[in-house]
Amino acid sequence: MTTVTKLPFDKEYVEQFSQKHNEPAWMQKLRLEGLDLVESLDLPKPDKTNINRWNFTNFEHTAEGETIDSLENVPAQLDDFIDEDNLPENIIILRNQAVAYHTVQEELTAKGVIFTDIFTALQEHSELVEKYYMTDAVQVDEHKLTALHAALMNGGVFVYVPKDVKLEEPLQTLFWQEDKKAALFNHVIVVAEENSSVTYVENYISDNDEDATVANIITEVFAADNAYVSFGAVDHFAAGTTTFVNRRGVAGKGAKVDWALGQMNEGHTVSENETHLVGDGSTTNMRTVTAASGKQTQNFTNKTVHIGLDTDGQISQRGVLFNKTSAIYNAIGKIEDGATRANAEQESRLLMLSGNARGDANPILLIDEDDVTAGHAASVGRIDDMQMYYLQSRGISQAEAERLIIHGFLAPVVNELPIETVKNQLSQLIEGKIN
Repeated sequence: MTTVTKLPFDKEYVEQFSQKHNEPAWMQKLRLEGLDLVESLDLPKPDKTNINRWNFTNFEHTAEGETIDSLENVPAQLDDFIDEDNLPENIIILRNQAVAYHTVQEELTAKGVIFTDIFTALQEHSELVEKYYMTDAVQVDEHKLTALHAALMNGGVFVYVPKDVKLEEPLQTLFWQEDKKAALFNHVIVVAEENSSVTYVENYISDNDEDATVANIITEVFAADNAYVSFGAVDHFAAGTTTFVNRRGVAGKGAKVDWALGQMNEGHTVSENETHLVGDGSTTNMRTVTAASGKQTQNFTNKTVHIGLDTDGQISQRGVLFNKTSAIYNAIGKIEDGATRANAEQESRLLMLSGNARGDANPILLIDEDDVTAGHAASVGRIDDMQMYYLQSRGISQAEAERLIIHGFLAPVVNELPIETVKNQLSQLIEGKIN
């Protein structure tokens, strides 16, 4: 049965919002298509998680954000993301939905690299954005939340790297939900053309512990033939934000899409990370780490879809659960008919630090081809008594021993984040949850 949704916004509002941002006609048409679909489509149905009563429609859609004059004087909430001794040269800071700071190296622009906010991209590179925006990766009509996102998108980033251009320095985006009631309907597109490479890292930050709002985020990553995309992220939404994140990659022939995701949200969360290995010889390595505390319910899915020949998909997800958290971790390897010699491997490890925490790791292999290799490993447990005994026998306190074990448990993902300040921030978030 379709879930009834009462929207706080109508067709007139959507049209006016689109016109205010000088969007091309195709974008306004897409918004209205999404709005028409919202009431007829069901919510997504994440495995073993009932989200029908979660807040997806109670929020304010827009909020103002002041500009930031210099990275040397960023607000205190952003200090940990900026390396003062080595200031980033390619960074966008969005404060609520407005661009507060933006800098990109001139040599990148001269090579045809585009690194800008989504509204500027829609105005200046309309045809290029239209080619990738909710076409081959995420579809408008997948479910109610993709349709709602299409209708109400209010921020995001567009990255485009031309053929044969290999970026040495990472691109970084900070999404700061400063207004405690403002929703984020962010859309991020990363495109690496043939034989190019890019490292992109983003952070989501909020502090609305009590005020209820929404984050509805879609990311689409495209790696053309022999291209490489390294995508890193740390999500840290406060307890008042209900979060739906859909990150999806498409890899061409010989292409590689790697993910290193730190998911530290304090509120209810559904996160889907999926890569389609379309081209022959394409690969993906998906690493995810979560540390959940409080009383929230979380559902995480990593999925590889093997379509081309000789594809390789690796999934490694690790989670630590505190307090009364309930979390589902799904790892899915889908090998389509004809994906000969595909390799799908997955590993899910959960560590529970409380008798009231509930974790479920689900390894799933869906194989429609004979000539393949696939494997999975999954475990849910508590800190090993022998490890604790060994550390304490060497004079380490119980609290410090637990801390060392947790950091070591999560290190395989944390260490893969490609920006040192972001890696340090993730470590600090983990430390905060331990304490």
